[in-house]
Amino acid sequence: MKAYDLMAASFQPGTGIGRSSHLSRQKTIQALPTLKAERLTGGTRYIDGQFDDARLAITLARTAADLGATVINYMPVVRLVKKNGRVCGIIARESETDREYELQARLVINATGVFTDFIRRLDEPAAAEVISPSQGAHIVLPRKFLPGDAALMVPKTDDKRVLFAIPWHDRVLVGTTDTAVNKIVADPAPTGSEIEFLLTHAGRYLTVAPQESDILSTFAGLRPLVKPVGRASTRASALVPRDHSIFVSKSGLVSVTGGKWTTYRKMAEETLDRAVRACGLAAKPCRTKELALHGCVEGGTEWLSVYGSDASEIRALAEKSQDLSKRLHPDLPYIAADVVWAARTGMARTVEDVLARRTRALFLDARASLAAAPIVAALLAKELGRNATWAEEQTAQYQKLVRNYLPTRK
Repeated sequence: MKAYDLMAASFQPGTGIGRSSHLSRQKTIQALPTLKAERLTGGTRYIDGQFDDARLAITLARTAADLGATVINYMPVVRLVKKNGRVCGIIARESETDREYELQARLVINATGVFTDFIRRLDEPAAAEVISPSQGAHIVLPRKFLPGDAALMVPKTDDKRVLFAIPWHDRVLVGTTDTAVNKIVADPAPTGSEIEFLLTHAGRYLTVAPQESDILSTFAGLRPLVKPVGRASTRASALVPRDHSIFVSKSGLVSVTGGKWTTYRKMAEETLDRAVRACGLAAKPCRTKELALHGCVEGGTEWLSVYGSDASEIRALAEKSQDLSKRLHPDLPYIAADVVWAARTGMARTVEDVLARRTRALFLDARASLAAAPIVAALLAKELGRNATWAEEQTAQYQKLVRNYLPTRK
């Protein structure tokens, strides 16, 4: 931890968020009042940052649009366009109508995470796999299991990973597992053994061991880990580096994969540097190192704080209409104005978009989000010009989705 302190001070003078320190047994219990005290001798405190991944993804899209980019939603790439052996565009299918469009470009960058190999094989059907996906599962618990502002991190679990319990959106996020998987799916779900693993390990350190009935939501994600050079495959994801890799094919397709959120700006800068060299584009100084993102403001603890300066737009919607000021559910912080604003400014097209990716309702309380789904569907139908049948279908689809976010021991 002290090494991290020193590196942070040397690389970014004056921007540190706090230094690490040792804590006595008493101070550790004060910081973590629900931590088991037996055999506890003390702790180490360090300061870290927290963010909302889905909110940041939308914010990055809006920042790009602010700077002149055209951002398109629900248009998966189905083919690459080539001329004289060089990639010069894509064929994308608009999901709601199945209509295909050809988009021309001097450069195509493949930044599709765990789906990287799918795009690479549109370019070269025999391309070797570079992705070794690993699944990380999480459970979400009520705040009572870890009150206060401090998070708990246990350095080593049975599978040699760290266990964390973090205050997040007025809930407690517990994770994570590291399970190598063979199949890549768009909506992975935790296995029963992963849920059992997290409950068991959390119970070892908390005064009240969480039970399956305490779980508000479960979810899993796939890490796009890159296979080490020279190794055909791996089953031990712990051996796979977390660094990002950049590949440029003979046809000029630039692929970037691996890495993590904390290094996304470095990944982008290095990818564009490679793209400039590979495609003969004009080199320009990188602008993003000090670039403030859309809606950037300081501080804030309410649910609207994740919207930054855009929060005023949501408040204005709620003030204009009593209906839009209503909560979607008593156990969720969101109001109807969140839904309308997501449709108008955040390209939300489905109930899942709103409850999973524009708000975090699905992750905070899966059952509460299911109860809110018909309200969200009706609001979206009005905004998008859909009929009652569409709203009913959206609610049914969401009901099916929620099954993946409720605990199971299968």
